[in-house]
Amino acid sequence: MTSTFARSSRRPQLTLVITTLAALTLGACGTEKTNAGGEQTKPADAVGGQPDAAFTAMLDKIAQSCPPSAPPEAPPTGPAETLPSGSVETPPSDAIEPIAPTAGPEVELNARDWCASSLHEERIAQALWDLVEPTPTKVRAILNDLGYVDERIHDLKQSGATTRFFLDLRDKGGRLCLEGSAAGEKTVVDKCVAPATGPFTAGEQPWH
Repeated sequence: MTSTFARSSRRPQLTLVITTLAALTLGACGTEKTNAGGEQTKPADAVGGQPDAAFTAMLDKIAQSCPPSAPPEAPPTGPAETLPSGSVETPPSDAIEPIAPTAGPEVELNARDWCASSLHEERIAQALWDLVEPTPTKVRAILNDLGYVDERIHDLKQSGATTRFFLDLRDKGGRLCLEGSAAGEKTVVDKCVAPATGPFTAGEQPWH
């Protein structure tokens, strides 16, 4: 009788241990999150890589040929006129003095960003020129391949055969952004000025 009772009393304990182990196993599996599509994703700290660090390294590499002292080049005002020796220039009464810009990339971008912007424009435009049917998905893939992370790509929208986008390239206190229009051989990428601080808001720059 004693041995029979001992064997029967161990069964509930064994069942309890198995149940506890199963619960711990399920709890460990629960560290993976399930997104809206029902797919499991790894926790944030399990996803390798630091896109912000890689993005900053890419910006530094592109701007490494740009000396900090490189000044922005003002737009040309026309050919200079050479006056005969000894003559005195008398401006016409209706002469209009050129108005220096007070806003826009020429004024508000620092020397490093002004220099780097041309390099960004060229590499992006070349990558998009041969793109057939530039959809937002294709344009994003090319930008990602060039090192521009999704967090810096804004307002990526298609209008007809053209896909437009903005890139937030602010770094080290700069205000550089780019506005792009992917349209095959008619692709255009131009510099713009982003807010000095705060979130990037696409489409609010008065100069493109």
